[in-house]
Amino acid sequence: MQFPLVHISWALADNAARPDCDAFLEEVFGAQRASEILVTPETAAMGLDREESLMMVGDTMLIPIAPAGRGAENGNPLGDMLRRSAVPMRWIGLALKTADLAAADAWFAARGFKRHYDPGMEAHYFLVPRGQAMGMRLEIVAQDMPGDPRRDPNWTPAWWRDAHPLGIEGLQAVGVGAPSLAQARTLFADTLEWPEIPARTRPDAQVAAFAMGDTVLEAVEGEEGSAAADHARDIQGICHLVFKVRDAARAATHLRSKGLPLIGDTEDRFAIHPEEAHGRLIWFTGLTPPGYPAVGSKLGRFRKA
Repeated sequence: MQFPLVHISWALADNAARPDCDAFLEEVFGAQRASEILVTPETAAMGLDREESLMMVGDTMLIPIAPAGRGAENGNPLGDMLRRSAVPMRWIGLALKTADLAAADAWFAARGFKRHYDPGMEAHYFLVPRGQAMGMRLEIVAQDMPGDPRRDPNWTPAWWRDAHPLGIEGLQAVGVGAPSLAQARTLFADTLEWPEIPARTRPDAQVAAFAMGDTVLEAVEGEEGSAAADHARDIQGICHLVFKVRDAARAATHLRSKGLPLIGDTEDRFAIHPEEAHGRLIWFTGLTPPGYPAVGSKLGRFRKA
């Protein structure tokens, strides 16, 4: 089955930090707010336990989520999960789209995955907990995200490519820390049936790449003692994102003009230092590795009639 990417989520431990995170995405990436979920007297009465902004960066939706309302209380399941997940370099996971939730449930069940349904949301999504997907939580969703502009057949992400200084063309890859590439191939290629494609080369790690719906999943294995190995052992799950940009030198100049320190090489790929990016590693590159597909969301084919 094909599962286009819906969104990528990360956690903040304290809701007071969320406005700064949202502002970072807006000011640096030109993010546009598709929707916002807030605790109000009405939603508090319904038990809302989080606040989040649905932020579009090109045709990729990023969602920083913080505990709020009941979630601010210790012992609240979602609030506790967000606080655990808010350590630097840890993301929550990916949401993937399905046109048929029951068929997707059967597909994952046949491959040995346990699925979790939140009460009252059985018709909308299910979760594959992070312990079953190399530390990455998968959310399989049938519903549209509120305010999602990708539902509009006339919407285009071209502004980020043509007008914004970063020149983002699209999300090229999502990286995941792997204890070994053998384990990654068993999970992603054999079990999830994401075809393996030629991977980008890295001097500091081994990489295996898999075609995951409409983007690439990069499994990263590092040598003992390396940052990649430490991530796979201690943090787990998503370790980075990679955005394809139109002009790498121009993108780097834009970031430096904002006083943001960069790591990496603009001739290959570079990133804002994670300490200045709310603890997340987000790479930019002007190159497309051989075998990688063209960037661009394919969520529109799952648009509801």
